[in-house]
Amino acid sequence: MTSGPLEGVRVLDISIALTGPYAAALFADQGADVVKVERPGIGDIARWVGVAVNGMSSLYLVCNRGKRSIAVDLQHPEGAAVVRQLAARADVVIQNYRPGVLDRLGLGYDDVRAENPDVIYASLSGFGPEGPYRDRSAYDTVIQAYGGFAANQADPDDGVPVFLRQTAADKVTALYASQAITAALFARERGSGGQHVQLSMTDSVVSFLWADSAANEVLLDADGSQHSSFVAGFRPMRFADGWGIVTPTADADFAGMCRGFGVDGWDDPRVATIGERIQHRELMAEIMDLVYASAANLTMAEATERLEAERVPFAMILSPAELPDDPHAIAMGLFVEADHHVVGRTRIPRHPAQFGATPATLTGRSPALGEHTDDILGELGLSDRVAQLRADGVVA
Repeated sequence: MTSGPLEGVRVLDISIALTGPYAAALFADQGADVVKVERPGIGDIARWVGVAVNGMSSLYLVCNRGKRSIAVDLQHPEGAAVVRQLAARADVVIQNYRPGVLDRLGLGYDDVRAENPDVIYASLSGFGPEGPYRDRSAYDTVIQAYGGFAANQADPDDGVPVFLRQTAADKVTALYASQAITAALFARERGSGGQHVQLSMTDSVVSFLWADSAANEVLLDADGSQHSSFVAGFRPMRFADGWGIVTPTADADFAGMCRGFGVDGWDDPRVATIGERIQHRELMAEIMDLVYASAANLTMAEATERLEAERVPFAMILSPAELPDDPHAIAMGLFVEADHHVVGRTRIPRHPAQFGATPATLTGRSPALGEHTDDILGELGLSDRVAQLRADGVVA
C-alpha cells in the first residue's frame, strides 16, 4: 500500500475550533500521524458547533479526520508534562491559542524547543503576536470585519457590509498554515533546523483579499474609476428553472455568450475587445441586460447546450446538497462516503491534491473524545500510570 507524502511525520495538534484543526487534518490526509490534544469533559469546542449526531458535529468530523485524540488537562501540571513529552517527539506542533497562553503553561515555543530543537512550532492567532489588538479574542467574523471580507462583499447600492456565510477567515488561515508548515519542514530537510512559524488570521485574510480585490489600494496612482475587485460586476443569471453564472472575460467568450443567447451587438467595435468594453460601460450594460433577458427564457439544459457549443466559461449554480449527484462530481470521485463509529453515514470531499506517487487519502476516522488516550500514553511509556492519571483527573 502506497503511503502519503508525509508518512512518518508526527504532528501534535493543540488547537481548537477550525483553523489549526483543519490544517492538521490536511497533514493527516497526507500520511502524517496526528495526535489531537483535547480538554477532558468537553473536548474541542468544535464538537458542539452546528449540526451534530450523537455529540459529534459535522465541523469536528471534517476538521479532525484521521487523528488520534488524547483527553488531557493542560491546566494540571502533570497534564502539561504529558503534552511536553508528546511535543518532545513531534516534528510539528500546531496551536491557536491567544499569544502567551501556552507559554504560561510551559508549552510555548521556547519550552518545546529546549527539548526538541528541530521542532516546527506553528502559532496561529487572530491579530498576531504584536500590536494593540494582540490579546483580543478573534473569531472568524471578527477577522472578516477587520481584514476586509465584510466590506468587500458589501452591496454596491447600499454599502451594507455582508459576511460570508462560512468561516472563510479560519479556512484561509488553515490553508496558509499548511503551506507554511510544509515549507518549514522542507527547509529543515535542507539543514535549516527547526523554527517558529507565526501566522495570524489577519495576515492571511488581507493577503488573500488583496490578490484581486483591493486594486485601487495596491495601485496608489490609479484614478479610482473602477471597482477595486474586478469581479464585483458579476451577478448570477436566472434561467427558466434555476440559476447559473457566465464569465465572458476573453473577447471570444463575450462573442460566444452573445451568439449563444441570440443577442446582437457583440461585433460593435466599441465592445469588440476587453479594453473597449471597459471604456464603453454603458453600452456593455445595455448588451448584458439583453443577455440576462434572453437567459430567463431558457432552461438550464438549453443554456448549457448553447454555452458548451460556444465554449464559453459557465456553470450552473448547485447547492451542497445537489453537487454530490452531479455527473462530473461522480466521475471525478469528488466525495468519499463511509460509515463512522459515532455519527453513522458520512460524506465528505476527498483530499483536494492528487499525488501521483504518494496519494493522499482520508485516513481513519474522526476520534471520539479521548478515544486514544491509553494508546498514546502507552507510547510515552506511561501505561503503568494511566489509571492513576485518570483518577487524578489529569486525563480522560
